[in-house]
Amino acid sequence: MDKPAIPGVSADYGARLSPGERAPAAYSAGAIPSRGRFTAEPECATRSPFQRDRDRILHSTAFRRLTHKTQVFVFHEGDHYRTRLTHSLEVAQIARTVARQLRLDEDLAEAIALAHDLGHPPFGHAGERALDRAMQAYGGFDHNAQSLRVVTTLERKYAHFDGLNLAWETIEGLAKHNGPVPEDSAVTKVAQRLEQWRSLALSSLPSAEAQVAALADDIAYVTHDIDDGLRAHLITLEDLRRQPLAGAAMEKVRDLGASGEARSVYELTRRLITEMIADLVMETRARLAALAPQSPDDIRGAGRAIVSFSDGLAADVVRLKAFLFERVYRHERVMRVMRNAESVVGDLFDRYFADPASMVAEWYATSQGLDERRRARLIGDFVAGMTDRYAIEEHRRLFDATPVLR
Repeated sequence: MDKPAIPGVSADYGARLSPGERAPAAYSAGAIPSRGRFTAEPECATRSPFQRDRDRILHSTAFRRLTHKTQVFVFHEGDHYRTRLTHSLEVAQIARTVARQLRLDEDLAEAIALAHDLGHPPFGHAGERALDRAMQAYGGFDHNAQSLRVVTTLERKYAHFDGLNLAWETIEGLAKHNGPVPEDSAVTKVAQRLEQWRSLALSSLPSAEAQVAALADDIAYVTHDIDDGLRAHLITLEDLRRQPLAGAAMEKVRDLGASGEARSVYELTRRLITEMIADLVMETRARLAALAPQSPDDIRGAGRAIVSFSDGLAADVVRLKAFLFERVYRHERVMRVMRNAESVVGDLFDRYFADPASMVAEWYATSQGLDERRRARLIGDFVAGMTDRYAIEEHRRLFDATPVLR
């Protein structure tokens, strides 16, 4: 594939850089030794702490389950729609590209990107809404807080600790990848146990690597939801000609004379990704030059995000998201499926809460002796860990009628 000329971005940005060029900048979280792990472990002889974290995330049960968790369309609606797994992989790829350009720790940015959706329940945001309603009297449900619970408590693989025992920098980036965390946030409540070990400084900005992962998420979902929306015939290429960013990219695609819609769609999305990455890199370099940070803590204390789109492109992204919200996410076809999905998740929580013995034996045994609040959280963990497919199977097992999610 040809390498487009991108102002301000290295011409060899897709190539492997020399060791000197790859050395992390002073403001990278990887430029100084890691602050360690909750449970002390010997260092790995062959991997950095963040490479090790990435591998633990990839091998986790929660990561594999993302294969059958909804992004926008339920898994059985088509083989080619994104899932939470493919979304996470696309985010990670973009995060690595940006991190390399900014001389950040690529492995840390990738680890945060891969882990950012581990806490999503079945059926995406619809499942999250249903669980949050069901658990309102018991603290509610938030998928970001749940991601933190997964990596600190819920994964049960290792002999000497629960969770994945990730490095402080990875946990910090996961907790704060959307920015400083309010005191009353669900993330803050989950992080209290970690605060007894080492503060995550939740009121400050996260590392540059976490900021990269957050905007890589935006780039990935805007572009792949355009692709999926076109595939589902909820929007058309003609619709996109009138949208910010997409319209200009469509003109370039038209000039290519691509044969067939599939080629045109791919040429469109790749150009959108390239343009957003280029703008992000250029704006961030300008902000880095103005700040002149000498340590990763200079990024955390900067007072504003350092990794950022330009104001113009950020406004275009907001308008493009609004278009997708109206035409794709709120389309009646999608909303009908999501309403039914919410009822599936709500029904399961209510049944398990009324009759814990209807859960699988291991979870039922754990629920014995718990007060209402702790039992509700346990059931929330059980339901949140389900794939779409397993949730549907459980609903069919427990109820006489299960909604058709199409």
